[in-house]
Amino acid sequence: MLLGCIGDDFTGSSDLGNTLTKAGMRVTQYVGVPDAPAADDVEAGIVALKSRSIPVADAVAQSLAALAWLRDQGCRQFLFKYCSTFDSLPTGNIGPVAEALADALDARQVLVCPAFPATGRSVYQGHLFVADRLLSESGMQTHPLTPMTDPDIRRWLGHQITGTVGHIPAQVVMQGADITRIRMLAEDAAGHRLLVADAITDDDLVTLGRAAADLPLITGGSGIAMGLPENFRASGLLSATPSGWTGQAGPAVILSGSCSDATRAQVARYADHNAAREVTADQVMSGAITAQALADWALGQGGAPLIYTSADPAVVADAQARCGREVVATRIEALFADLARALVDAGVTRLISAGGETSGAVVGGLGLSALQIGPEIAPGVPMIRASDRLVLALKSGNFGGPDFFARAVAMMEGADA
Repeated sequence: MLLGCIGDDFTGSSDLGNTLTKAGMRVTQYVGVPDAPAADDVEAGIVALKSRSIPVADAVAQSLAALAWLRDQGCRQFLFKYCSTFDSLPTGNIGPVAEALADALDARQVLVCPAFPATGRSVYQGHLFVADRLLSESGMQTHPLTPMTDPDIRRWLGHQITGTVGHIPAQVVMQGADITRIRMLAEDAAGHRLLVADAITDDDLVTLGRAAADLPLITGGSGIAMGLPENFRASGLLSATPSGWTGQAGPAVILSGSCSDATRAQVARYADHNAAREVTADQVMSGAITAQALADWALGQGGAPLIYTSADPAVVADAQARCGREVVATRIEALFADLARALVDAGVTRLISAGGETSGAVVGGLGLSALQIGPEIAPGVPMIRASDRLVLALKSGNFGGPDFFARAVAMMEGADA
C-alpha cells in the first residue's frame, strides 16, 4: 500500500476513493479499522470512520488507530480526509485530529485544503466558497449537526487547535509547485504547522499535491488527492492495469436522510415520477413506523422506490428542540441501519444512500468491511461494490445534479445515463 487515507465519514471516504480511482490507483475502502492485513494489490487504502461529529478524544483515538494500521501496511504517505464544506463546530475535531496525526508522524507543513472545484467548493484568501457564495451563505449555516457560520477556515480551525494556522495564498499556488514549496517552508519557519491553502481550480489542487509529494501528511477534501497518484506514478510505483468493474442487475432502493438543499431538490424531482415515501422525525421518535414496514412498502413498489427523511431544516430543528438533537439523529440512523439490512436480506442488490450520517448507518447496518471503488456516477460519488450481489452509492448531501437518483439507478445496473 502506497497511500494511507483516513476519512471522517463514509460518503467522504468514497468520494476520496473516486478521486484516486479516476487517477489510476487501485483503491479499497475499509469500514473502520481492519483486523487483518490489506490485499497485496491495494495501492490506496481508505479507512472510513464515523468520527465527524463525535467527541474530540474519541475522534483522535479512532484516527490514531487507523493511522497505526495503515503504517503497518507500509504506506509512504497519509491523507486525512474531511468534508469539502469543512463540517465541524468551533469545538469540533478536525483540528485536533490533524494535530494528533501530525504529532504521530512528526509532520510539518501540513496542508489544510477542503476545496473541490468540480462541486463548486473553492478556497480563496483562506475563505471557503460554495459556487459564488461564502460557505456561511450557502445553506450550510443551517446544517442540523455542524452549522458553518464562518467561512474563514483559518479562523474556524484556530478555535480547534493548540498551535497557529498559516496560509498559502492563491497568488503563490498559481506560480507552481516550486514556489508553493518555498512559501510552505516560510510558513513553517514562522511557526505555523497547519497551512490553509487556497485552491480555485483543479490545476491548483494538482500543484498542491506536487508541492506535498515528499511530505508525510496532507489534509483536506477529496480534491487535494488529485495530484498524489502522479507522484507515485512518476516513481514507477503504480500498476498499469486498472481494476475491472461490472454492473449489478436486480432490485434498487434509494434512502435519503440528508437535509441539504441539493438533496431536497433531488428528492422532490425524483418523487415527481417515482414511488416515494417520507418518514418524519415524529414518526421515528414515536415508533409509529418500523424498518420492516418500510422495507415491505419498498419491496411492493415498482421501479426503484425512495424513502426519505430529508425535511426542511426548520422542521428538523423543531424536532431536535423537542426531543434532543443527538437523540433524533441516533434514532433516525438506527432506523436506516435496520432498513438497509432488511432490504438486502430481502434481495435488494442496488442501494443508494444520500447523506453522510445516513450512509454511515447503512454501511454499519449491513456489517460491511471492505468496499471496491468503481466508476463515477457524479463528481465525488462513485459506485461501490460491497459483494458479488450488492452495489452501493453513498452520496454526500450536497453532491450530484438534480437527476442524481435516476442516474445512479441506471448506472449501477450498467446502463448509460
